Amino acid sequence: MQIIIYGLVVLVTFLAMEFVAWFTHKYVMHGFLWSWHADHHDPDLQHGFFEKNDLFFLVFAIPSMLCYLFGSFVPELRFLFFIGVGISLYGLTYFLVHDVYIHKRFSWFKHLDNKHSRAILRAHGAHHASKVKDDGESFGLLIVAKKYYQNRKK
Repeated sequence: MQIIIYGLVVLVTFLAMEFVAWFTHKYVMHGFLWSWHADHHDPDLQHGFFEKNDLFFLVFAIPSMLCYLFGSFVPELRFLFFIGVGISLYGLTYFLVHDVYIHKRFSWFKHLDNKHSRAILRAHGAHHASKVKDDGESFGLLIVAKKYYQNRKK
């Protein structure tokens, strides 16, 4: 029974991370930490393989690491370990979808093509249509608006 509960903690955390990522993207990345995120929207600001935007990896990795530590060493906080797992799994998914599939920073997933993957690409393309902080849409990653599932008009 305990494994089911911990599995649910991982799943709920993973799902909640989509909202956390949306909120962080909209109000932190496009807010007070735009200076870290701007180079992700403007190729003219990029200087090599890494972007300042990659610092956001730490914003999510540190809480996950703390959950692993406290969940491992404090028996009463064991559930935190599984929250850390959920955060890590979402982080891995984010990396694979955003950095590998969408932005092609690595040449994997060349043949991924289905209705949802195309909707994700359209939504992210709409988000990157603007290079400025305050003029954006579609801040999520995995959950996208219905309009992005519709075929493009020719």
